Amino acid sequence: MRISLVVSTYNRPDALALVLRSALGQELAPHEIVVADDGSGVETRAALEEAASRAPFPVHHCWHEDRGFRLAEIRNRAIAQARGDYIVMVDGDLVLQHSFLADHARTSRPGRMVQGGRVILSEAVTRDALVRGRIEFGPFEPGTRNRKNALRSLILSRLVSFEVRDVYRVRGANLAFWREDALRVNGFDERFVGWGREDSEFVARMQHAGVRRLALKFAAVAFHLWHPEASRALLPKNQEILDRTLASRTTRCELGISRHLPGG
Repeated sequence: MRISLVVSTYNRPDALALVLRSALGQELAPHEIVVADDGSGVETRAALEEAASRAPFPVHHCWHEDRGFRLAEIRNRAIAQARGDYIVMVDGDLVLQHSFLADHARTSRPGRMVQGGRVILSEAVTRDALVRGRIEFGPFEPGTRNRKNALRSLILSRLVSFEVRDVYRVRGANLAFWREDALRVNGFDERFVGWGREDSEFVARMQHAGVRRLALKFAAVAFHLWHPEASRALLPKNQEILDRTLASRTTRCELGISRHLPGG
């Protein structure tokens, strides 16, 4: 199984540098990293090129012009470019524990997608980590939330991980799935512009198509660097798209990844 690690980012090169450092130190190396860049400036390219110079595998920069928050589209572009069988998708502010990819590989099954958790680092811890270049954190880190998510135990993970269907519990910051399943539902719906619900709608269509979702506990540990919240101004419009998908049990969107594939 070839893993493509897809890292989404926008104009946060210091955080991206830490995330890529943590990706290069994985117990199980990915086949490649694809950075899904929603229109960042040259500083982000510099951070990516520095990591690529040290990586024993390809690190690709998938970029499009900055025309506002278009996370759905840039993720589609990155998945279309990826050459792995299995996509592990993280945000560019999620620092990965060294066993992160190994845990995702261990829990992968045909017809399954895996939802991991995250530990929320405080603003002070984040600022210190960015200054010091720190990528290691623990469950007893002061000033953190969801600290139980920092505990890793494969025995506990097997006992308490469970299948879930609630699309409002989706977090695209730590989500893994088979590339062929994503292509079958035509990836993310690019009608989503602005923050909110693009992850939930994608997962809803995957579930309508028969893909089960595992809520993974005590494994695939990751630490979320603090940042100000994005604008929710377009959330009502995005909610309407999700509501229509849920009501109609749609499996495939019209404006999706196919337009970025050869012949699309």
